[in-house]
Amino acid sequence: MEPGNQTHVLEFLLLGFSQDSEEQHILFELFLSMFVVTVLGNLLIILAISSDSQLHTPMYFFLCNLSFADVCFTSTTVPKMLVNIQTQSKSISYAGCITQMYFFMVFGVMDTFLLTVMAYDRFVAICHPLHYTVIMNPCLCGLLVLVSWFTSLSYSLIQSLLMLRLSFCTNWVIPHFYCELAQVLTLACSDTLINYILLYMVIGFLGFVPFSGILFSYTRIVSSILRIPSAHGKYKAFSTCASHLSVVSLFYGTGLGVYLSSDSSSWRGMIASVMYTVVTPMLNPFIYSLRNRDIKRALQKVLGRTLCVQWWEHRSKGFEPTVIAVVG
Repeated sequence: MEPGNQTHVLEFLLLGFSQDSEEQHILFELFLSMFVVTVLGNLLIILAISSDSQLHTPMYFFLCNLSFADVCFTSTTVPKMLVNIQTQSKSISYAGCITQMYFFMVFGVMDTFLLTVMAYDRFVAICHPLHYTVIMNPCLCGLLVLVSWFTSLSYSLIQSLLMLRLSFCTNWVIPHFYCELAQVLTLACSDTLINYILLYMVIGFLGFVPFSGILFSYTRIVSSILRIPSAHGKYKAFSTCASHLSVVSLFYGTGLGVYLSSDSSSWRGMIASVMYTVVTPMLNPFIYSLRNRDIKRALQKVLGRTLCVQWWEHRSKGFEPTVIAVVG
């Protein structure tokens, strides 16, 4: 294309992590492994919760939505990066970049709201246990998730539409592994004031309001736990919050680190981006299942049924296995 203002560019270039072919091979295997673990782990959580009627409670309803959002969140960035590494190409189309930014914002904001809603759920469960079923009724739970989705979709749509009004000059190189909004804004040669105002308003809102809600909930939770007379009771109450608190620390710690960093395109910034876009969604299923007996039991049922189906398929084909062991 000729130099000068262009309302639409054909493509952007994503520099990624490394230009070295050997390092790219290692990165491909690493990110492919993490992506597969993320998808399988979160889908297993969704399947376990959906198939076990005892897990049809508000806490697991929100966890199911979080797992779905995490799968989609990771899927907006990692597959494109893997394709670029495999094909030795760094390009992403203009439409593809805007689309990636849109869905990245949708599921990123959705994660923030769901973590806040889950903190409120734990607050009600521990501080108002006798009124828990009345307060956290199915109507309220559905409304909280619906409002979260509506807000996420609305903000992402507005930000994407504002991006479409921008023109770009001759620099289309994004020093990142995905189309990060702040990075793309720096490439525009038209006025980006409105975009930056909206961006920092939302960052301030998502950084302060939900985090304040989580902080308030856990302040009241800790206060209630300390009033429990028995050590066993304190441990049992705290264990119901430990998983959520771990995920909140990972997500907010790395996410805010990226957007408050002076240079998100640096190695430190990109590593922080990997932490909250890839590593945190990958760890969520392990964090929520390792010390949760209900999830473990549901997963054992799901895996047990899978093994039984495989055994029946082998038997129907005439292959009788010598030993069948199903851990229930």
